Amino acid sequence: MPPQERAINDIAAELHQKLETRTATIGIIGLGYVGLPLAQAAHKAGYRVLGFDTDKEKVHKLNNGETYLHHLGDDLVTTLSDSDRFSATDMPDELGDADAILLCVPTPLGPHREPDLSYVKISTELVSKILRPGQLIVLESTTYPGTTRQDMCPILERGELVAGRDFFLAYSPEREDPGRANTTTSTIPKLVGGTDKTSGDLAATMYRQMIDTVHLVSSAEVAEAAKLLENIYRAVNIAMVNELKTVLSDMDIDIWEVIEAAATKPFGFQAFYPGPGLGGHCIPIDPFYLTWKAKEIGRTTRFIELAGEVNAQMPAYVVSRVVSALNDHSRSLRGSRILLLGIAYKKNVDDIRESPAAEIIDLLTTSGAQVVYHDPHVTEFPEMRHHDIHMTSVDLTENEISKADAVVIVTDHDQVDYDLLGRCARLIVDTRNAMDRVAHPSAPINKA
Repeated sequence: MPPQERAINDIAAELHQKLETRTATIGIIGLGYVGLPLAQAAHKAGYRVLGFDTDKEKVHKLNNGETYLHHLGDDLVTTLSDSDRFSATDMPDELGDADAILLCVPTPLGPHREPDLSYVKISTELVSKILRPGQLIVLESTTYPGTTRQDMCPILERGELVAGRDFFLAYSPEREDPGRANTTTSTIPKLVGGTDKTSGDLAATMYRQMIDTVHLVSSAEVAEAAKLLENIYRAVNIAMVNELKTVLSDMDIDIWEVIEAAATKPFGFQAFYPGPGLGGHCIPIDPFYLTWKAKEIGRTTRFIELAGEVNAQMPAYVVSRVVSALNDHSRSLRGSRILLLGIAYKKNVDDIRESPAAEIIDLLTTSGAQVVYHDPHVTEFPEMRHHDIHMTSVDLTENEISKADAVVIVTDHDQVDYDLLGRCARLIVDTRNAMDRVAHPSAPINKA
């Protein structure tokens, strides 16, 4: 065996031994909705975990046992902060001690729906400055095929180290779903693909220590594309039922009853449900990473783009239904008091990323309505990239409900008294079929 190949094998074998025996240190860049649950899974597996974030407040809270992602529960942060195998830092140099570094950073869209890889590139630059032989680098952020190999690898190889020889590079997409019951990071199957076979094998070895099921694919590109397919599948099917909702509503047919009926078929059908628009970091954003990449090779993605158009129209459709419902009760939108119920992008979480509630509020206020909101999980409307909304949640009392000209249900949190809503509201516009759980509501209900 040539000396160079022996050296490569020795480096990989040493790292493999550390990962398999869980004596390695795992560094995680980005301590948000993806990075923090991943830190929990790695810590629970027995690894020493070093969390890095540029947000000094997050780092301070983690090291002091304070929760900032409440849907994860207080125990997670307390367990980490009390352990001698976890620490959080905002000092990049400390990542040099990590044997594996996992990048869990945002991948948003730019103003023209173009991929914004600035967080990935900045994080990769950071890693390149402390990169040493024998480290494994894994990107977890959703992105287009080729990012790990074509965008990250050249940055990491600017020095004398070579991927697959001196350090190892892989991609493993996050699959977090905040608020989903009965699943954790450890129980959600993990996809892994390396930029070379050794990198893929090492990454799979690491994840197998903390994740119940790991599926190793042939390349980073396959894993990148698979993650996009997962989200495109949802975006297209949600767009389909959203479009059907507008058509069937004009025919005076309840889309929710139609879906329930179709779902009785035991094969060939999966139920998707309409809503006020798409929210969260994945479904509204990720499909357009493939749309942009396809244009690079001269292809168009008509299904993805059409789905995006349909879903993007939903907030305006909701407002049009509010206008119509008010008109039926001899009220105009201008001057009306509208109580928005729920601003999180999905039920039972405090996550407002890309929430359609923000656009609905903007459209209502621009039309002259007075808007207030109630959300048991979001007491103050946080800063958003494309919206400047300064509001705090009102208490959901009989008085607050009764003085609203219309209540618009945007997010159907379980922690809401829908019976009270059904008794006290003058008018309800329901985008989630939430009032279906109330037996005999006295308030007029319009579905949107």
